[in-house]
Amino acid sequence: MSEPLLQVSHLVKRFEGIVASDDIALVVEAGELHAVIGPNGAGKTSLILQLSGQLTPDSGRVTFAGVDITTMPMHRRAALGLARSFQIASLFLDLSVLDNVMLAVQAHSGHSFRFWRNARLETELCQPALALLERVGLADRAEQRASDLSHGEHRLVELAMALAGRPRMLLLDEPMAGLGPEESARMIAMLRDLKHQVTILLVEHDMEAVFALANHVTVLVYGRVIATGAPEVIRTNVQVREAYLGEQEAGHV
Repeated sequence: MSEPLLQVSHLVKRFEGIVASDDIALVVEAGELHAVIGPNGAGKTSLILQLSGQLTPDSGRVTFAGVDITTMPMHRRAALGLARSFQIASLFLDLSVLDNVMLAVQAHSGHSFRFWRNARLETELCQPALALLERVGLADRAEQRASDLSHGEHRLVELAMALAGRPRMLLLDEPMAGLGPEESARMIAMLRDLKHQVTILLVEHDMEAVFALANHVTVLVYGRVIATGAPEVIRTNVQVREAYLGEQEAGHV
């Protein structure tokens, strides 16, 4: 049996007495979409920050593609193929959608723009950027200013930018947040297609999206894993119902 793409063992992180990660164990196999769910304050974002390298755990071990990355800086994790979507706080709103993605391609390729030369003539940047926009369904918006796009379209542009590094695994921190029904449906469709191409760890509050997409689900409560398994197993887990979904809410999941 091949080793997992991502393996987390005994992960602990504390903030002034608050335990954000309490002996977390997590396994993500190559080719799956693994969702992490839990109520506010469960430690989901702290987990993502530790996996991406923005936070260093107090103890424990994180292994990616067979390499111990527990204390590895973010840029080296990215070089191994671990990417976090929405890492960039905001797009360059005054630039076109294409220009934003071209900048991401340039950053990952190490390509340098030629001084005084129109960047659009750099085919090694422009063509991959256009292909990424096609991949997320925004090719027809390439020449529009990023400021003209909807919130949901901004999320898709950021997803294209995260894919610019050709990652082996994407860490997605609540990509559905703030999306309306139509935009949510579009994002779910995009992630459903994308999960066949790249391994995904999805942190998400939207239970409809989680159960529509996930191969496996891990539930965090107060920084501790209380259950992990296939979506149908999580749906019927009594401890999950009581601790997170709630008896009434669980009946609608």
